[in-house]
Amino acid sequence: MESNWAAENLQTIRTLMERSAVYRRALAPIMLFAGALGVVAAGIGLGCHLNSMRAFGTLWLGTAIVVVAGTLLIARRQAFKDREPFWSPPTRRVAQALLPPLTAGMCLGVVFTSADLDDGFTVLLALLWVLFYGCGLHAAGFFAPRGVKLLGWAFIACACLLLLRAVITNSDLNLKAHWLMGFFFGGLHLAYGAYLYLTGKGKNAA
Repeated sequence: MESNWAAENLQTIRTLMERSAVYRRALAPIMLFAGALGVVAAGIGLGCHLNSMRAFGTLWLGTAIVVVAGTLLIARRQAFKDREPFWSPPTRRVAQALLPPLTAGMCLGVVFTSADLDDGFTVLLALLWVLFYGCGLHAAGFFAPRGVKLLGWAFIACACLLLLRAVITNSDLNLKAHWLMGFFFGGLHLAYGAYLYLTGKGKNAA
């Protein structure tokens, strides 16, 4: 039993190392897709003034569901194109790493959205989502390109710094929750997706 488990892990590590360029190319459209939806959702929230706790949570939870569904479809299409199994050992490792923090963030979002909370809590929810997502990216970074782990650290560090600033100064953050979500889940995803696309294109050309 243990020998089979060790052999499977060894094969997974070997596959990740051998196909790092493939996973890098696969991650680029996923990041661009998630970033584009993040920017669109932020624009909708700002333009339609969805500033209440319930409206904010509903908008971004719905966006998250669409992003996850779209990500799975993109990954499935790429696996089919490369004639590889979709639910491969590396894919399972990434999913297992992402699942705990993303599930915790989703449950937290449902609780905040369902509770009768003041609109000011939208910023707190946004920062907690950024923090949980950063933890998920960092965990998945062990089975993905190195930049994913660094991106996770960027999410974690920014969320912690903003939360610490609010606690130390004992003041409101004076930030728009939709701007925060648009920057982190829209802008950073787009920037990293563009980086993966451009650097991957350069390597392929070389």
